[in-house]
Amino acid sequence: MDTRTAQRPDTAPAPAPATPPAGVVAVVAHRKKTFGGGLDELRSRLAGAGVGRLLWYEVPKSRKAPKRVRAALDSGAELVLVWGGDGMVQRCADTLAGSGVPMGILPAGTANLFAVNLGIPVDLPEAVRIALHGRRRELDLGRINGEHFAVMAGAGFDGDLIRDADRQLKGRFGRIAYVWTGLRHVRGECVRTRIRVDGADWFDDEASCVLFGNVGTITGGIPAFDDARPDDGALEVGVSTASGAVDWARTLGRMAAGHSEDSPFVRITRGRRIKVRFDAPKTYELDGGARGKAKRLKVKVVPGALTVCCPDPAD
Repeated sequence: MDTRTAQRPDTAPAPAPATPPAGVVAVVAHRKKTFGGGLDELRSRLAGAGVGRLLWYEVPKSRKAPKRVRAALDSGAELVLVWGGDGMVQRCADTLAGSGVPMGILPAGTANLFAVNLGIPVDLPEAVRIALHGRRRELDLGRINGEHFAVMAGAGFDGDLIRDADRQLKGRFGRIAYVWTGLRHVRGECVRTRIRVDGADWFDDEASCVLFGNVGTITGGIPAFDDARPDDGALEVGVSTASGAVDWARTLGRMAAGHSEDSPFVRITRGRRIKVRFDAPKTYELDGGARGKAKRLKVKVVPGALTVCCPDPAD
């Protein structure tokens, strides 16, 4: 929630090595997502790049991906290329966490916020080059109620907004879709919320939304956490006390414009372990996917949990 500008990618493309990638490469693809010339082009480019053994898995829904990632690991995959949006990336990252097997991101979804934050372009040839030859970075993941996330998680108003946002609206209008959807569905439902950060009481009051950020630009393309980095061993924590359409119009408008620090309804901190208790069950989400309702959230950062193929640093 708290920031002025979206996180700037700290990487830039560099010429690809002349040697082809070694080892076993797996593709786990959401077959309904489009990117460049599609999966046919991807297969051709991998063949042209000299990939020796290629494992190929397609799924109709992101929730089917973990089983395919496990199959790839069991078959000896040394690199997993994920074709899809943030939901697909999240499902695959949750399965790959702690394995040490690198993940390459091919941003084929409506929302590609993890790729944006890392500087991976929506350009198929370049994304493939980065996936095969880019720098391997060990990045943090968040973990909420036992499941990893790469971009953000949230509960309350944020969870309701994610659950209700229309997919076509998100695809066409990005962050404005979230403002519009939020204003259509806002009910001003604040509940007593208690938050402990790294063992200390931090917040105890009525609140409508709690957010946890691993990177700076979050759902809807909103620049929310200016200081967030996916390799700093911490998560950003934000809480909103906005209640009703007027408060949320001000809050969402300032967030969409990159000025959430000006909102009187926002508090921000950062930490490694966070516990949240609500007096009533609240919908929670991670990386744009709703996960139901809960009265308690246990959130922590998992440092260096995932190895990701990223652009090389700028000279």
